[in-house]
Amino acid sequence: MSIRLPDGMHAIEVSADGVERTKAVRELVREIYPQGDEPLWEAMSALYGATAQEMASGGVSFFGIGLYDIGDGGGVAHCSLTVAVFESGAADPDVVAQGIFATLGPDPLRDVTWLDLPCGPAVSVISFRKLVVDGQYTKSGSDEELTMGQIQVHVPFSTGPYTAVITLDTASVEQWDEFTHAIAGIVGSLEFLESPSTGEMTY
Repeated sequence: MSIRLPDGMHAIEVSADGVERTKAVRELVREIYPQGDEPLWEAMSALYGATAQEMASGGVSFFGIGLYDIGDGGGVAHCSLTVAVFESGAADPDVVAQGIFATLGPDPLRDVTWLDLPCGPAVSVISFRKLVVDGQYTKSGSDEELTMGQIQVHVPFSTGPYTAVITLDTASVEQWDEFTHAIAGIVGSLEFLESPSTGEMTY
């Protein structure tokens, strides 16, 4: 499969072999922290490397971090992006998408929508959850409530019995519209290659 990423999104292919993944993580860290130094890059490479390894064992093949300047001194909006590919059990993308829609649709805590993408049918799932951040990690020193937003798009392959699950998570919910447009562009650019069994993904 092939996708195009918006400006500001830094990504690595988690499914690459260990050596290539380690190199990609180092490059990713330097992109995210261009003003950093060697100790910072080494520490963050170890952190992201461990995260990438855990993701790979969980079926994730692609991981990205989006950093966007809010402007007017407002700081940086951030998000994470993952792409996982799973066997569907069926080759007809319409049948798979209908099954996903029927399974997820009844949940009142999710906004489930049918999509007609250029590459075929898909199902989007939007949800929000609230977390409590311990005061030792906040500026105020008190426990604070954090709202997390998630956009997940399930896209059945048109070339075989697989489904791509593209997930964007963010705590920068004030910039929700921008992230919605970003993932719309990502899934809208998705194309399925003729030989998905190679295990490669371009972006």
